This record gives sequence, structure tokens and C-alpha cells, in this order.
Amino acid sequence: MSQEQTTRRIEKLETLRSEGVLIYPERFQTNYELYEASLLEDGTSGVQVAGRIMGVRRFSKFSFITISDIQGSLQLLLKKEEVGEQSAIDFGNFFDVGDFIGVEGKMYSTKTKEKTLRIEKYVLLGKGLHPLPEKWHGLSNIDTRYRQRYLDLMMTKETQDRMLLRTKLVRAVRRFLEEKDFLEVETPVLQHTSSGAIARPFRTYHHSLDTELNLRIAPETYLKRLIVGGFTKVFEFAKCFRNEGISPQHLQEFTMVEGYAAYWNYEDTMALMREMILYVLNHAFDTTVITIQGKTIDFSLEWNVVSFRELILKDTGIDIDLFPDVKDLYEETKRRNIYLEQDSIETLGRGNFIDLLYKKMCRPQLIEPTFLINHPIDLSPLARANNDNPAITDRFQLVVNGAEIINAYSELVDPIEQRRRLEAQAVLKSGGDLEAMEMDEDYLLAMEYGMPPISGWGFGIERLLMVLTDSETIKDCILFPLTKKN
Repeated sequence: MSQEQTTRRIEKLETLRSEGVLIYPERFQTNYELYEASLLEDGTSGVQVAGRIMGVRRFSKFSFITISDIQGSLQLLLKKEEVGEQSAIDFGNFFDVGDFIGVEGKMYSTKTKEKTLRIEKYVLLGKGLHPLPEKWHGLSNIDTRYRQRYLDLMMTKETQDRMLLRTKLVRAVRRFLEEKDFLEVETPVLQHTSSGAIARPFRTYHHSLDTELNLRIAPETYLKRLIVGGFTKVFEFAKCFRNEGISPQHLQEFTMVEGYAAYWNYEDTMALMREMILYVLNHAFDTTVITIQGKTIDFSLEWNVVSFRELILKDTGIDIDLFPDVKDLYEETKRRNIYLEQDSIETLGRGNFIDLLYKKMCRPQLIEPTFLINHPIDLSPLARANNDNPAITDRFQLVVNGAEIINAYSELVDPIEQRRRLEAQAVLKSGGDLEAMEMDEDYLLAMEYGMPPISGWGFGIERLLMVLTDSETIKDCILFPLTKKN
């Protein structure tokens, strides 16, 4: 049936073209967006709007047409007395749902109080060759919604709203940071080493330089180089790439917002991030109260603060401080019938093993906004060690609804200590831990020229949107999620 409709649409296109009609014109002058036109007073004339036809209801003497775009829709009235008999016939013969139309006319309200534009003249702005999915069934096939996101955006109000929220969220984050005197910068995506996080990189090859390169897993070390160079407050909206497993909370390509402030510590950043989240909620969502998993959370209330050790002890009964050797810790988890799923689990370093334990046993229980602090140093190769307890770091993560949405540190600025930690990471990497960090001599050289105290933070736009919109999967929070090739 779909192919028959496509054939008929192409026949209409060819007939119109043979009559000299421009099927895909250069432009159309509008003076209102659709959502603006729907707010105009009755009697407003000279209204020029355009959109995609999403529905037509035909009656004997007139037709109601619904046109829409991502921000709104508008009902049109087509009467042959007002456009002329031939124009009314041509619309019936040659226009289909899915076509683009430009119209000019006057606003009025129907008996049911729906704002409607009475068409005085119209023009075809683009022919759709395929029928749209049925309005009442929409797009129920998840794979189709991801592969053909443009159809999902046309047919699914929830998708439209979420993607518009993403735009508002990005705008709010940028405005907030600029108001706090942070400067936006850009750093390289192609890097010689995959520094800045514990993750497996995507690799590529630069033919002209005859060298292997990585797509960045984080912008961290380059942003810190800027602090060395004299910047004091910087941030970046950075596309990052991590060659990791697929899950409802992970994307292999995502947008990281990362920033650094000279002379700050992690507690300064904790205050900034709380203020930022409240700013985003007020400016993008118009509220600080969000419903997540059926639970109403008021982000304006005080947030919990809990240490990594306390959290794991509470949820597993294991005091990680008593197990400095990862093998002993692994045996203790088995003794307590805690089974962690991970390929080559025996090759993990202590930090990554503890992280795995936390992600399985603790993180899913953290629903309300919670600052997790005092991470083991093994888990934070770029974070500053705590003055009172060098086995932990001055770091926090913000966790909401079992998802980490912000990661922040007092940064390690001692180049000698940084070299020692990266050397330890290199040993883990050579032992089979694919997510351990690589040695980065260029970054170490920058550090050796001197760094001030620094605090930094990073979060994924998609993860934040996923949590705040209570989405089931992070794929719903990007416009074009990666799918397997057909």
C-alpha cells in the first residue's frame, strides 16, 4: 500500500511540474511562527505562515488542514469561496499529508474556540513522496524511531518536547557559566593519548602524519593546559567518545560539559554545581520540582552528602579500607555472595573493581540528589589526594535516580605525584586493564611549568536530560542515536 501511495504522489508531482508549478520553490516569506500565529487575535489579517501538512479533514464545501513544526501547530480553513474554485480543486487533487504548504490569510476562532487561519492564498513548498505513519498509531517501533528520528519528531509529542528541552537546557547551562565569568573554549578531538578519564578509546589513523590517534574520551588535560597558559575559568561543550558497552545509561558518543576554575577546591565547585542545576531547572523546566520514578523530588531542598566508604559499607557490609589488595577484596565479595559481571574481572585494578562494586550494589539506590565524596585514590588518577587521608581524594559525584550526572575534583597539580600515578596506571594497562590511563608526557610537561590550585567538573548533557525528564534510556535524549547498519 505504501508503495502505491508513493507512486501516486510521484504522478501528482509530475503532473504539477508539467503544468509549470515549481514543486520545490526557493523560499517563502513568513511573518509569524506557527505557535505565534495561534496566539493572534481574531481578525488579524496578512498572516503568512508555513509548515508540514499533518492532517486534512474534508467536508463538502471546505477543508480543515493542520500544519505543524517542532514548536507548534495551526489549523487552517480552506473554502472555495475564499481561495477560488480551481485552487480548492487543485488542493484536493494534488496535496497530501506530509507536503509542505505556505499560506496567507486572516485569523478567526471556530465554534469550538480553536484558533484558525482562513486561507486566502496558498502555495506548495515541497512534496512528500512517502506517506507518514498513521496518526493514531504513531511510531511504536523503537528501532524505526531511532533510525528515522525525523519521523519520530513529526509524530511523537514526547520526543518533540524532550528535544526542545535539550536545547533549552544547553542554553541555560551556557548562560549560567557565562554569567559566572567562565570563558567558553574548544580543545582537540583527535589526541595522541586518551587522557582525562578511565575509559577505552576509539582509535583512528592520521594518514598525512602517519600516526595512530584517539578520539578524546574527555577534554580534561587540554583544559588544564589552558589554566597553565593563564586562563582562570574555562568551560567546553565537548563531543567525547568512549568505546564502552551499550547500556540504558551510556552512549559511546556524547556531549560533555567540562570546566575548570583556578584557585578553587571541590567544595567551591559543589556549591557552583548545585546553583547551576537549580538555574537550569528554573530556566528550562520552569520548576525545581521533578517527578522521577513516581517520586516527587524538590531540588531546592538540601542535598545528601555521603562518603564512598560509608555507602559501600551500608549496602554491602564491606569496609573497603580493610582490603588494600584487590585480590582480597574480590574474595570478600564472593564470600558475601556478591557476584559482579565483568569480562576479565581478575585483571581489574583496585579502583575499577571498587567502582564496579559501587555501581552494582549502591548506585541504583540513590534516588534523591546525593553528593558522593571521598573516592578511593585508585579510582581517581587525576584528582588531588586529601590532606588528612592520602588514600582518598577531594572529589564528588552528583547522583540522582541511580545515575551519575556530575563528576568533580580538586585537581592534582603536583607533576611528580601525577607521574607516579600515571606510571601505576600504565602497569595496570600492560596487565590487561583496557580502561586504565595511558602515560601522557606532553601533559606532564605542561604540569611541570607550574599549576595553581584548580577544581574541575564534568557532566554529560544527555545523562542530565535523561534524569531530569525521567527517560527510560539515554538514547531518547539525543537526536540521532547510533544504530547498527541495516
